[in-house]
Amino acid sequence: MASKLTARQSQILGLIEQAISNTGFPPTRAEIAQMLGFKSVNAAEDHLRAIQKKGYISLAPGASRGIRLLRSAEQNPESPMIRSVREIANALTLPVVGRVAAGAPILAAENIAREVAVDPGLFDKQPDYMLQVRGMSMRDIGILDGDLLAVKKTAEARSGQIVVARIDNEVTVKRLLQEQNRIVLEPENAEFEPIVVTKANDFAIEGIAVGLIRPTTLQ
Repeated sequence: MASKLTARQSQILGLIEQAISNTGFPPTRAEIAQMLGFKSVNAAEDHLRAIQKKGYISLAPGASRGIRLLRSAEQNPESPMIRSVREIANALTLPVVGRVAAGAPILAAENIAREVAVDPGLFDKQPDYMLQVRGMSMRDIGILDGDLLAVKKTAEARSGQIVVARIDNEVTVKRLLQEQNRIVLEPENAEFEPIVVTKANDFAIEGIAVGLIRPTTLQ
C-alpha cells in the first residue's frame, strides 16, 4: 500500500494527472515550479522525489518530461515495483520517423530512419512511433530540435493537445486550437507564427504526442 501524501504532494500529483489528461504530457519541473510559485526548480524536484518514494510516480533520469504515473490518489492494487520490472522486460521497439517525404504515409518505409527500444513505463499511453523533432517552434514547453516525440496514431484530437499534423506537403508538431470557424496550429515559441488552416489546405491529424525522449537518454 502506498504511503499517504501530504497536501502539497497531493496537489502536485493532481497537476501531473491533469497535464497528462489535457495534453498527453506530464509537466516539466519548471512548469510545476511556476504553477505553484516555487522560487526554484529544485523545490519541485524535491517534492517529485518524495512522491516517487511513496510509490505514486517514477522519474526517468535525463528526460525533461520523464514523470510516469504509477498510481493516482486512489488505491492501486498492483505493486508499482512489480509492474516496473515487467514493463522494462517488455521494452517497446518503435520506428523513428525522420523527414517525411511529400505525400507519403508517415510510417512509409522511406520515412523510417531507425528503430529504438524504449521503456513503455515512460508513457501514459502506448505510442506507435517516435518522430524526430525538427526546429525550435515548441521550445517553450521543452520540445527541442532533435528530440524524439512519442506519437499515438489517431485522426482526431482535442483542442489544446500537442499533435503531429500534416498540412499540404509538410508535417509539423504544434498545439491544436479548434476555434469556432477555424483550426489554428499554435507554436510554443514567440519567434514563430501560428499556422491558420484554411479550406484551401490539405489538412490531417497524424497523431497526438504522448511523451518525449531526449536522445542522450538512449545512449
